[in-house]
Amino acid sequence: MNPTSIIPISITETAKQEVLKALGIKGIPADYFLRVGLRGGACSATYLIGFDKMGEHDELYEIDDLKVIIDKRHLMYLINIELDFEEEGNGFTFNKL
Repeated sequence: MNPTSIIPISITETAKQEVLKALGIKGIPADYFLRVGLRGGACSATYLIGFDKMGEHDELYEIDDLKVIIDKRHLMYLINIELDFEEEGNGFTFNKL
């Protein structure tokens, strides 16, 4: 697995720290990565975040020392998106840059 060099999304430092905290607390297996993508389709699609194994349609990215997998079919919808974390709000959020 070689991480892809072009990065479609950005991750704030706050979000990165929350992901690292979750990885440490939950004991996620070493072959799982942070997954960012979409759920649903057309007008009802929503962003998703979780931990998952790589699949055949996934690309691996290294973003600020985090290994992130994104389904190739979702890439165009994640360009110029920022993953953030709101401690006093909704938790992880996705913002258009």
